[in-house]
Amino acid sequence: MEAKAHLRYARISPRKVKIVCDLIRGKDVKTAQAILMQTPKAASELLLKLLRSAVANAENNHNLDPDNLYVSETYANPGPIIKRIMPRARGSANRINKRTSHITVVVKEKE
Repeated sequence: MEAKAHLRYARISPRKVKIVCDLIRGKDVKTAQAILMQTPKAASELLLKLLRSAVANAENNHNLDPDNLYVSETYANPGPIIKRIMPRARGSANRINKRTSHITVVVKEKE
C-alpha cells in the first residue's frame, strides 16, 4: 500500500527541487527527515513538510505503521511559468521566467 502527498504551484524551479528529491529517494522516512533537516536548500523545507504530510496520510487514511515506511518515489514536474519583464537599455525589454513546480512524494510500506 502506498500514500501520496502533492504540492502544486510551488514558487521554486523544478530543477532546484530535483536535486533535493534525489537525496531522499529510496530512503526510510526517519533517514529522509534527518537528511532534509540538515540540507541547506530552499526546497528541503518544502519537501520536509510534504514528506510529513505523506506519512500522516499513510497513517490516517491507510492504517500503515509510520516506522515501517520508506520514500518510494519523489519527483518535481514543471508547473505554469509566470512571465515578467525587466526593462533594458534603449527601450528594450528582457523576459524573466518565474518558474513553478508540482512536487509529489510517495511513501510505501516495507515488505
